[in-house]
Amino acid sequence: MSSCSTDVKENRNLDNLFSKEGVAAEAAQLPNGSAGGGRKRPLEEGNNGHTHSKYRPKKRKKVPGPILPKNALMQLNEIKPGLQYKLLSQTGPVHAPVFVMTVEVNGQLFEGSGPTKKKAKLNAAEKALRSFVQFPNASEAHMAMGRTLSVHTDFTSDQADFPDMLFNAFETSTQVDDPFYLTSNSNGSFSSLGIEYPLLPSPVPNLVQAPLPPAPSTFISPTSGKNPVMILNELRPGLKYDFVSESGESHAKNFVMSVTVDAQNFQGSGRNKKLAKARAAQAALSALFNMQLDQAPSRQPIPREGLQLHLPQVLADAVSHLVVDKFSELTDNFTSPHARRKVLAGVVMTTGTDVKEAQVICVSTGTKCINGEYMSDRGLALNDCHAEIVARRSLVRYLYSQLEHFLSNTEEEHHKSIFTRCDNRQGFRLKENVQFHLYISTSPCGDARIFSPHEAGVEDQGDRHPNRKARGQLRTKIESGEGTIPVRSSNTIQTWDGVLQGERLLTMSCSDKIARWNVVGFQGSLMSYFTEPIYFSSIILGSLYHADHLSRAMYQRITEIEDLPQSFSLNRPLLSGISNAEARQPGKAPNFSVNWTVGDQGLEVINATTGKDDLGRPSRLCKHTLYSRWIRLHCKLSCTLRIRTVRPSSYHEAKQAALEYHSAKQTLFKAFHKAGLGAWVKKPIEQDQFALTT
Repeated sequence: MSSCSTDVKENRNLDNLFSKEGVAAEAAQLPNGSAGGGRKRPLEEGNNGHTHSKYRPKKRKKVPGPILPKNALMQLNEIKPGLQYKLLSQTGPVHAPVFVMTVEVNGQLFEGSGPTKKKAKLNAAEKALRSFVQFPNASEAHMAMGRTLSVHTDFTSDQADFPDMLFNAFETSTQVDDPFYLTSNSNGSFSSLGIEYPLLPSPVPNLVQAPLPPAPSTFISPTSGKNPVMILNELRPGLKYDFVSESGESHAKNFVMSVTVDAQNFQGSGRNKKLAKARAAQAALSALFNMQLDQAPSRQPIPREGLQLHLPQVLADAVSHLVVDKFSELTDNFTSPHARRKVLAGVVMTTGTDVKEAQVICVSTGTKCINGEYMSDRGLALNDCHAEIVARRSLVRYLYSQLEHFLSNTEEEHHKSIFTRCDNRQGFRLKENVQFHLYISTSPCGDARIFSPHEAGVEDQGDRHPNRKARGQLRTKIESGEGTIPVRSSNTIQTWDGVLQGERLLTMSCSDKIARWNVVGFQGSLMSYFTEPIYFSSIILGSLYHADHLSRAMYQRITEIEDLPQSFSLNRPLLSGISNAEARQPGKAPNFSVNWTVGDQGLEVINATTGKDDLGRPSRLCKHTLYSRWIRLHCKLSCTLRIRTVRPSSYHEAKQAALEYHSAKQTLFKAFHKAGLGAWVKKPIEQDQFALTT
């Protein structure tokens, strides 16, 4: 392009600039940053009237900076204009006075104190705001406003995954790339863009909704655009951050930093110290000032249906820390050779509202399945050594031990059990407020994981993923490999001789298995002789959390399920990521899986290829071992069973006698098939046709 044409364009731009804004030449900003005020003569002088000389002012590009936050005073004034602040008292010495200001809002008096009247007014305004904003975070507001997903969502459409109304009311008009884009939550007291959103009608009116707050009738989405360390420094200047620890291999380091604020210590971890500092600051902001990250919709927790005993993000972070800390303890601070892993899973039990009383029930690792030639026809090998599947088997083992506690002759052991008898004396149920929370360090393989990495930064821009037609589809793991493939449209029954002759053994993906647990319960068919279905209250991911994809994989794709037996339902647990997302674990996956259940002395290490330990001994989690415990309990509890039947002659027969359980399972398979998501692939029947040798 010629310089002449370039000049013409530049002149045109300058003419527009001057004509629109009437900017005098001597007031223009020079390229070197000095003010044009120092140059008194007209711009044309000495330049033959050409404005493209070296003295020509360049049009300044406006760099969009962060929108400065409105403080609590301004925010309260928008909601309640014309409030009167009064000085209540002034105490302290002249050089360090303490002012107390009051303000009356909604007939209630709020006091605030500070070293200046302005700060005291600000403090009073903060307290007033907190008094009538009800929801601790946006996800709870979703539930209260009935903004649950429509059951007719089309997962393969060219539009965004979910209805716009689900999240749009909580989005601001400003997009910020900083991962620590901050906001106060609805309990908070900090800034707002002043954008107000009306309450929208629920797309599913028959859902049970939480009560809406009486005032205000609109929700405000505050923004700040500052890093948590900067925000915290403004609120509490002069804080010192301390280095706590460094762990992990060289390619996946994890640093922990701490900061003490108002006599409370807060820690944060990350792949570098800067990130760890920011997360420590965020922890302090969250706990002391009710400020949360302004998360994109896909990052926000989705609350569970029914009773919620804990704040979603607080619970998710606590569960994550407990599982990781337990694994650290079991592997000598990750120094053991068996600390190597791709995926870590665990189950945490809570017995009330205080997450500090939570208990880690089991911990496991693993990413591989058994090689077909090692399948056992006596139930002595683990078929699936993926971490979350092993965690569920460990949890079932724990349930057996709790039933054994209940039957103990000692009063102390009896009371220690998490079970109590059902009112009709037929079987058992969990004691009130006992909940189980599943933690997985990354999204479960299959439908929940396969799309998640592709859309980390894309919100509501239409679904253009090339494989979007496969969303929600059932998928299988393949032996001797990682990853999943869609199920075939036919031939979903595998045969024993076919597998032994070299046909690859297929195992349903973890996403599909967890979806199944959300219908039939995680207790399995044998435990259903003793208990009602037991469901997870939360599913928490350490990384690759995407609300849309996880909710679809866990339950949304089967919302059309119908005619479930009376005691079964479609469980919708809390779905959440964690504040301090786990770093990706690069490198080759180890060929072993470890498991630990509360009461065990240490980890059990299983070769994922053979499904047994390296000495060829069966796992404590194998079918044969669990069936042995079941037989003993079946004999002791024969009078109070939920399922009355003669003692079965084989493992397969025992499972088939759980008629309601199998009815629920078949209903689930029909729902998948009806939705066009494929057919469930079953293992060869011969592997369950074993009996216990006496």
